[in-house]
Amino acid sequence: MVVLFIILCSTPLMSQFIPAKFGNGLLVQGVDSTFQLTIGFRFQNLLMASWSLADETQNYTASSNYDAQVRRARLKFDGWAHTTKLTYKLELALSNRDNGGGGDRDEFGNAANIILDAHLTYNFYKNVSVRFGQGKLAGNRERVISSGDMQFVTRSRLNSGFNIDRDLFIGLMNQNTFGDKFIVKQSASIGTGEGKNHLTGYNGGYVYTYRLDFLPFGKFKSNGDYVGSSILKEQQPKLAVGFTYDNNNNAGRERGQLGNFIINANGDVVGKDLNTFFADLMFKYQGFSLMLEYADKEAEDGPLVFDSDGSQIGQYYTGSAYNIAAGYMFKNNIEIAARYTEVNADIATDENHYTVGLNKFFVGHKLKIQSEFSIVNRQEAQNIIFWRNQVDIHF
Repeated sequence: MVVLFIILCSTPLMSQFIPAKFGNGLLVQGVDSTFQLTIGFRFQNLLMASWSLADETQNYTASSNYDAQVRRARLKFDGWAHTTKLTYKLELALSNRDNGGGGDRDEFGNAANIILDAHLTYNFYKNVSVRFGQGKLAGNRERVISSGDMQFVTRSRLNSGFNIDRDLFIGLMNQNTFGDKFIVKQSASIGTGEGKNHLTGYNGGYVYTYRLDFLPFGKFKSNGDYVGSSILKEQQPKLAVGFTYDNNNNAGRERGQLGNFIINANGDVVGKDLNTFFADLMFKYQGFSLMLEYADKEAEDGPLVFDSDGSQIGQYYTGSAYNIAAGYMFKNNIEIAARYTEVNADIATDENHYTVGLNKFFVGHKLKIQSEFSIVNRQEAQNIIFWRNQVDIHF
């Protein structure tokens, strides 16, 4: 990437830099108008403390933990090539916390998962586009929202437990407007089903994802239906309601696109169908924002996977969850927010999360400080308190 940057800087006859304001990246455009490239980078520095609470009735003793880390550090490249109808995106993860999941596993070529997004989108007919490559599947709203545009420091437990994450896929997207304002967005895709950067080939199934979005009051400002917090205050009420159905056929990992691979005694990846349903909404008006989510994930014939000899070799994370998050943005760009998440797992620990947040936005999500305080109540497990503080900067 450094070499690319040097080449671009040293060839003024081939391209030109177009100055942009802070947060919009560095724009490079060919003088012959055959391409456009925006280069951006960002990082998030996180301070965190957690306290496990004592409970004499369960023989739990109190303990604490403190941590500081570069939570995310990323490079992003996007733009268009040859025609504005052909767009692309490449996003790379640089921090250790952000590119994990590969390591010494053959499924990922014994390398870190650096490539997050790498896809092309071609708008070949009116409002219909086709996308091919690696990226986020059209899952729950909180997951599709960029990690740089979140209302809280962390995504909810609903997301970490049930999201369908990234995959290599091909999909169609369409958008129609009925009347003056009513917008309907549709997408359908087929993917490998085993997550990003998977290298060991076909394991007997694919993932099929369908998404519908309804915007009865028209577009949000700057795609605000997929941006946390009321950054750009809507002068009129805006609402988006979405539904996703995902069928991961013969899912080879315990969380679909995430988690451990399920390996039988012969060393083969095995699995069964994993079905996920999401319903969500985003509402914004003036400085107020509200997001609701529901998730339900089920595995064919139950969450446990057994080998031919009857031994258990895998366990899917299944069940349901609810998530509600609301916030109010004051005129000085300070936001107060609150979130409640309830997880009802089939064979894992049930959890209730209570979170309050305090955010200061200097240049929207491009430069901000976020703090959150969470209480986690876990059934038949130790309760935990978290405090997190994060600084976020995007160039």
